[in-house]
Amino acid sequence: MVHSAISNQQWMAAHASLTLTIVGTVFNLLTFIILCQSTFRNTKTRSTLHYMRAIATFDILMLYGWNLDHYVSTRYGFEIQTLTIPLCRFFSYFNYFNAQTSAWLRVFICWDRYLSLSRLHKTWFSHSKNVLTIIACVIACCTIINGQFLIFGCSFNTDGSITVESATFQIYPTWDYLNLALYNCAPFILMVIFNSGVIYHLIRLRRTSTVQNSRIQHRPISITLVITTFLFLIMTIPGTVGYAFFSNTASDTILYFLDGLLYSYHTLSFPLYIITFDEFRREGFEIITCNRNNRRVVPQTQTQTGVALQTINSTKVITIAR
Repeated sequence: MVHSAISNQQWMAAHASLTLTIVGTVFNLLTFIILCQSTFRNTKTRSTLHYMRAIATFDILMLYGWNLDHYVSTRYGFEIQTLTIPLCRFFSYFNYFNAQTSAWLRVFICWDRYLSLSRLHKTWFSHSKNVLTIIACVIACCTIINGQFLIFGCSFNTDGSITVESATFQIYPTWDYLNLALYNCAPFILMVIFNSGVIYHLIRLRRTSTVQNSRIQHRPISITLVITTFLFLIMTIPGTVGYAFFSNTASDTILYFLDGLLYSYHTLSFPLYIITFDEFRREGFEIITCNRNNRRVVPQTQTQTGVALQTINSTKVITIAR
């Protein structure tokens, strides 16, 4: 049943959540599709692409948890998470797992950029197979940390409704504090440390007159990732702090606004890459404007024509010689 009395602020917050879900899904899908094109398939030389694809995937999943529930609860008067015990347990796990995985993938991509700029030769962390191993380990660790919700989370209230808290699982109310550390504080501190090194080496590369091409190619993507780190601080920490310390005192509108700011961060990869990453921008425009086939067919036609002309000319020469 739809609530009849919804304030303008609540209505705007609810539809902002729905808009973020739609726009973020489209943006991150485009990001993933572009990063799978031939220009970005050589992951042996740029293993960072594995991280970028994984982040785009988890950023999509992020939008279908609490963010979508904000719209459903305001617009239709119920939460998807509290419909059944299995759904409650799954989404309790799902929301924390996706956020933490996305954050720690960003930590390792910053670490990867630092190593790429500071080392003349590839390290163990920069090999494509090892990057996939790291991504799998991050996913496994976040699954283990939050997997307890799948077993112990949620319970029935005396009136028959479902609550995310459980009488046999008292850690849930304090889990927001732990999530603040795992999703925001620790990742941000590490990202700042690694990106400080990245900035130092970028400045050093700019001042150096003779630089190896293998290190120059890391510059554009490194600048992009430095920008995303500072946006991570500005956009994600307020929402997590709000729900951890002020969930019982702050109004739902304020909390939804802070959450909207948080989830907006997970929709920004596509516009950030378009603005700051030249190769991504060119590939994206070619896909959006459907110019890829035109660009690739013309050279093939010209090559075939050239071969045909060479064959004709060779035949004439042989005929004349005879």
